[in-house]
Amino acid sequence: MIESSKNSPSRIVSEREEEYFARVEFERKQKEAQEREAKLKEEERRQRKALHFMCCPKCGMELIEIEYKGVKIDKCSDCAGVWLDCGELERILGTDRNFLAEMLDIFRRKTD
Repeated sequence: MIESSKNSPSRIVSEREEEYFARVEFERKQKEAQEREAKLKEEERRQRKALHFMCCPKCGMELIEIEYKGVKIDKCSDCAGVWLDCGELERILGTDRNFLAEMLDIFRRKTD
């Protein structure tokens, strides 16, 4: 009786090796693709930050940094919007409870 070469032990081992190496190659390429994607996202984030740095989120014009009670806040040069960074409101409120009234007086648009 002649043994079929399709089911021979060496043939089965060879197929398993091929599957293993194919899986390893796939995982390597998948990891490389994820790393490329992460790098592109970080680059895009840097570009967006540079593009929008110190620009008003409402109208896109330049923000001017002014100091108010020891805290640097941003005011739009066009629409007069006032923008606070994380934690700045708490720092201002901690120093003065009449914050809103004073802010309105300082940043109210002048109609000359």
